[in-house]
Order: sequence, then structure tokens, then C-alpha cells
Amino acid sequence: MDHIAAAEEQIVTERLRRKLEEVNVSAQSQLSPIQDHINFTLQQAYFKCAYECFDRSRKQEEIANCVEHCSVPVVKSQQYFEGEMAQFQERMNRSLMVCQDKFEASKLHKNRVDAAKDMEGCINQSIEESLNTLPHIVQRMKTAFSIRD
Repeated sequence: MDHIAAAEEQIVTERLRRKLEEVNVSAQSQLSPIQDHINFTLQQAYFKCAYECFDRSRKQEEIANCVEHCSVPVVKSQQYFEGEMAQFQERMNRSLMVCQDKFEASKLHKNRVDAAKDMEGCINQSIEESLNTLPHIVQRMKTAFSIRD
């Protein structure tokens, strides 16, 4: 019976991997406009601004300060984006750890096949909840970056 349980766990692990890939694809798709805004719109504005800093009448320190000033919107936007994504990832990881903890506890009370099925249900629910929060995170970032749909 142990080999059946191990096979079931392996199947659940593969399904989990596919679900996480689904989250990754969804996140990339929904976050694409924000990444484009940071990587193109803000970067372009940065380079235009920085170009204007290079004036022979300025001292090297003034040029450096000017370029640094130009980089602030891009840097702040990247930090905000990375912070939001780190929070999203952390929340999802915590909910998946709860599923793992439930699975470990459940193995003591049930057979491993049932425990693995319970874990798969927990994981599916956790991932669905994470996917449902993603549009709200995206909208919050679009608002913060003044991106119009």
C-alpha cells in the first residue's frame, strides 16, 4: 500500500507544479502592462531626463545629482512593483505551507492517499484564492502608476 501512497503523492506534486505554472502564466499576463510601463515609459522618461543633465556648463557632481534625480521615478516604481509581488508570493507561500501542515497532520489520522487528496484540494483552493487577488493587486499598481486601461 505504501507504493500506492507514494505514487499518489507524486501525482499530487505534479499537479501542484502545473497549478503553480498556471499562477505564473496568469501573473505574467496580468502584470505585463505594468512591467511595460516601468520598462518602457518610465525608462524612456529617465533616459530623456538624464540626457538633458549632460551640459558642459555643469560640474560633474551636478550632472551626477541630476541623473540620480531622473532615476527616482523608475527606482521607486520598481521597488513598489517588487514589494507588491513579494507580498503576493509570501501570502501564497504561507497558504501553501498551511496545506502542507494539514497534509502532515492528516497523514497521522488518515491513509496517505486520502491525505494527499485533501492536500490537493487545499492547494487548489489556496491557488484559486491567490489568483483571485491578483486583479486587485494589478489594479492597485495601475492606479499607483497612473496607468489607464
